Amino acid sequence: MSVVACEVPTFSVLERGLVERAFFRDAYRAPSSRPESGVVEIFFAIFGHHLKWMKVVLVLRNRLVSCFGLAVPTTAEIMRPQVKASYEIGEKIGPWPIFHLTEAELVAGRDNKHLDFRLSVLKEVGGRNSSVVVSTICTTHNWFGKAYLVLVMPFHKWGVRRLMSQAVARGRL
Repeated sequence: MSVVACEVPTFSVLERGLVERAFFRDAYRAPSSRPESGVVEIFFAIFGHHLKWMKVVLVLRNRLVSCFGLAVPTTAEIMRPQVKASYEIGEKIGPWPIFHLTEAELVAGRDNKHLDFRLSVLKEVGGRNSSVVVSTICTTHNWFGKAYLVLVMPFHKWGVRRLMSQAVARGRL
């Protein structure tokens, strides 16, 4: 099994009504050969390995959208994400604040005046069928949030699948 599109899992802590009302949502499942990994380790196995050119594109995007009032991570948070020994709700993991953190699921994201997003990293352990599901939901507050998402959705979908595929191929998941 490679990285496949799926539904946002119903047992995720992402509130079902919010998932259903989201302007954009997606989820991808990848096999995990490391069921002992914690969700923080899984997060960094996927999102801690952007290629340099991807980081530069993210920094440029952040500079552009900050002109329109979106809160964005710092350049340092993108170029050199800090990995701590432990995390708590309210702290940042990579560039995003943590909203939920358990053994099975990490939810991070950001609230902005144009849109809010949540990224869930969910660990599913079932013997030889262990997997990881990364879900993203975005709710919009105005036309700018919708226009922004329409522009970035294709890149988001490609990027998340690529990062997850690389994590699987390199044995990090």
